[in-house]
Amino acid sequence: MADRTKEREPLWRDEFSVSKADERYVSRRQLAKFLTLGSIGMFAGNLWILGKSWLRKAPVYNRSAVAQAGEIPVGGVKLFQYPNPGEQCIMIRTAEDSYVAYSQKCTHLSCAVFYAREQNRLECPCHQGYFSVKDGSVLQGPPTRPLPRVVLERSGDQLIAIEMDSGA
Repeated sequence: MADRTKEREPLWRDEFSVSKADERYVSRRQLAKFLTLGSIGMFAGNLWILGKSWLRKAPVYNRSAVAQAGEIPVGGVKLFQYPNPGEQCIMIRTAEDSYVAYSQKCTHLSCAVFYAREQNRLECPCHQGYFSVKDGSVLQGPPTRPLPRVVLERSGDQLIAIEMDSGA
């Protein structure tokens, strides 16, 4: 009796028609079908990206007062949010009448950059990416794009952020 139960195949094997030996092989028709559907999917995705890029509107930046002219010492730093709340920026006073401001978000993996006064550069501590204080360009590291620059305008004693310049 025990030998009879060992010889008997499970019920699902009778109802499932694929044999184990044929499971490894894919027919040419199945491969062609897969490649065709995959190609159509990739083409549709690229059309979607192209359509979205054509329909994207240019960003509108509001003018925003971010600091008083004498508030930061030469070589000093001020953090502010622009163009939207939650988007941190960093402003550096490089000379008596010279200010620069950049997005504080590293262009590599969005870590916060900080000003290293001794080296006169902006540094990303996550992957040792360094940016120029003068123009936001990449000095070293994984980032390949410069930091987005905040365009500043002086109106009397106020420094006003008027737009973002991606530098690309």
